[in-house]
Amino acid sequence: MRPNTRSRKPLRPLKAKKCQFCADPSLSVDYKSASQLKRFVSDRGKILARRHTGNCARHQRVIARHIKRARFMGLLNYTADQLR
Repeated sequence: MRPNTRSRKPLRPLKAKKCQFCADPSLSVDYKSASQLKRFVSDRGKILARRHTGNCARHQRVIARHIKRARFMGLLNYTADQLR
């Protein structure tokens, strides 16, 4: 048997992301502000996870609900725009 010659890089500690809505109570989520909601949607049209956005669980649920409302109203796309 050969010894494992691969060495792993030491993991750097991740910087904890703060929920921007908890940090600033004056911010609010609204389904009518599509430009604000686009920051929480990937380029493929999927809702980004909490670990990517830094939101707390409570505000992530609120954002997901408003994204779904905006999609239903036609303000946001369900999928990515198809470029031809």
